[in-house]
Amino acid sequence: MKLLERIHASRRWNEEERLVLDQVRRVAEQVIAPNAGRYDESAEFPWANVEALNSIGLNAIFVPEAYGGAPMSFRLYLETVSIISEACASTGIIYATSFHGMKPLIDFGTNEQRARLLPRIAEGGLGALAITEPTAGSDATGMKTSFTPEGDEIVVKGSKTFITNGDVADRILLFGKWSEIDDPKKAISVLVMEKDTPGLKVIGKERKMGHSASSTCALAFERARVPRANLIGNPGDGLGILLASLNKSRPSVAAHARGIARAAFNDMVAYANDRSQSGRRILEFQGNQFTLADLATELALVERWIDYVADLVEAGEPDFGLEASMAKLRASDLAMRMATECVQFHGGYGYCRDYRAERLMRDAKITQIWEGTNQIHRQLIGRSFLTR
Repeated sequence: MKLLERIHASRRWNEEERLVLDQVRRVAEQVIAPNAGRYDESAEFPWANVEALNSIGLNAIFVPEAYGGAPMSFRLYLETVSIISEACASTGIIYATSFHGMKPLIDFGTNEQRARLLPRIAEGGLGALAITEPTAGSDATGMKTSFTPEGDEIVVKGSKTFITNGDVADRILLFGKWSEIDDPKKAISVLVMEKDTPGLKVIGKERKMGHSASSTCALAFERARVPRANLIGNPGDGLGILLASLNKSRPSVAAHARGIARAAFNDMVAYANDRSQSGRRILEFQGNQFTLADLATELALVERWIDYVADLVEAGEPDFGLEASMAKLRASDLAMRMATECVQFHGGYGYCRDYRAERLMRDAKITQIWEGTNQIHRQLIGRSFLTR
């Protein structure tokens, strides 16, 4: 364990960052982790966990100061996601999704839009990101949701599916196609839809393998009317904003997966030191040592790579899409492998709910699917080597 502890120590957080992380760890240990199993069992939205995070003002770390925030580094944000997700993956993705949905508003919105829409997020409101449709998953250009201008309003028609926080979000960053632009790529546009907009309907809530306490909803837009003032950028700017937003949300999903991987690894080590078979602790068997060695090495590399991507963001690097894809791909594959091995280490107990191993395995799987399937990321990375 000293190896991984050394990596954590090498991050050299400043005093203000350490204070934030200490508060997050306290909330994670005292509130979120003790409730994780209960929320997983009941599939109830974990409002108590959200309120605990809001009690320390955690949304503020990604909102500009002018709009009620107290912004800190992207690396610190990623670490908070991992800490929360290690305690409860559902709560981790609820928190991270507010960032995913609102970061494009922060990066591409006008001062007027930010001043009007961000204070609610800074004080603890939830955000959502609405891209996926029943017939348009990894191929976002296939979306059919339409934006039709009518005077000072935009009329929205269509539907979205698999929307995290969809039924609880105060602000939804919504992608659709501008009705007056024929080209399917150039038509993609983006706006912010506010909670309780007439015509916004929640038409279903998914019953999922994992992340049971996180709301994943289908939304319908029945001539929902949104102020033209809520359009981010110009009509047709959506594809560029979409790609830029994914470059920030994919490292965030990697940090979420890292939290699950950390939890599984820590559980494996603790159980393997405690459980005995044939008069020996199971960690004394060479095969188990080899497994842990491989997993520890992978985790150390994922830790470092996520830090590297965060440093690129902090340095203002304009193009880090491939590095973000690598982070998401590697961290999510590791989370699934780590959780699977954690179940195996626990034997029959790992298959039962007496231990959290089976929950970690269920929670890990979706990380290989959302924010671009890992097959898509492999394609993006692989084709980058094609010569022009």
